[in-house]
Amino acid sequence: MVIESTSRGERAFDIYSRLLRERIICLNGAIDDHIGNLVVAQLLYLESEHPDKQISMYINSPGGAVTAGLAIYDTMQYIRCPVSTLCIGQACSMASLLLAAGEAGQRRALPNARVMLHQPSGGTQGQASDIEIHAREILEMRRRINQLYVKHTGQPLDTIERTLDRDSWKSAELAKDFGVIDEVIERRPPPVDT
Repeated sequence: MVIESTSRGERAFDIYSRLLRERIICLNGAIDDHIGNLVVAQLLYLESEHPDKQISMYINSPGGAVTAGLAIYDTMQYIRCPVSTLCIGQACSMASLLLAAGEAGQRRALPNARVMLHQPSGGTQGQASDIEIHAREILEMRRRINQLYVKHTGQPLDTIERTLDRDSWKSAELAKDFGVIDEVIERRPPPVDT
């Protein structure tokens, strides 16, 4: 809770609402349908307020549902606002793709952040034909996600496939070398005059 004093008195905000006023979206915790829908709504709201003004997304997430993550990803690409990304803590699984999907030159991590990339995982049960359908779907999802990492990291497809075959943990510096981020920062960059 943040309390602000104005000439009209005091007003209480929850901290995330206050950060949203500053065009900061916090993607914290597991990415599920609720979080995915919330972040999509925040991106769309901020675009409607100022279509060309940058949005900052701070990421500290173990990843989560592929479909919820792709909803966030697609919205980041869809809106006109540039979206800078900053990993604080961790960006694992789907969260690492969202980190990489930030505006080129604006993808950052703090020095002790960790990034983990891997292929999609899941489980299913039921009759054999349904399991086969789910298997085809997860293989198609892996192919699509691999292509997105190729697009955002600049790595060749065979490197992405090898890297994502198993859990691949990276320090902030290694994430930079791999093309997931553009720089490792220790301090907030000074504001840019517009």
